[in-house]
Amino acid sequence: MKTVAFFLSFILLSSCSMNRLVQMSQVYKTAPFEQVDFHELIQRYMSKEATNGESIEGVYSVSAIVIKKGKKLLSSEDRERVLVRKENYSKVAILKERAGSGREYIQISLDKEKQPSYSIRGEFTGMTEANILVYTHFESRDERITYTFTYDRTRELLEGIRTEMKGQSEITYKLTYIKLSPYRENQFVRN
Repeated sequence: MKTVAFFLSFILLSSCSMNRLVQMSQVYKTAPFEQVDFHELIQRYMSKEATNGESIEGVYSVSAIVIKKGKKLLSSEDRERVLVRKENYSKVAILKERAGSGREYIQISLDKEKQPSYSIRGEFTGMTEANILVYTHFESRDERITYTFTYDRTRELLEGIRTEMKGQSEITYKLTYIKLSPYRENQFVRN
């Protein structure tokens, strides 16, 4: 009985001291230098001096809509139904990639703040000199989903679409990226 009581008190006290150790390790050290998190870094990068040109770089708000199109039951008429509508469900940064990497732009999710590192969740590659881009979104288990995007330079808006067939129905996925920053009258490219 005494050993059981001792064992339980030992576990209770050790778990309290472990909690204290975890709390102490999470305390941030103060530094004599200015600290910048990733969001502030992106804002500084986007507001730096730019040169004339065209670029899709920026911070965007993402909205999505999924539409199912198919025939009504026992009818020949097509029926279109909205399955999912998410307005401003995500915030992403699109950054120009290094030369020679095989992609023009990378997409980083900004949904979680103060992360030690951020994952590249997609990549954009331009097609010729038009305003058409191919976006490859990376999912878990090495799955890749491809969208075709157009860029409206006057409204600073990216619109993407992907269509797939499931049985007798056609499922259309539409993504809309609205630029939050830098939003300017003229288009610029950072060097």
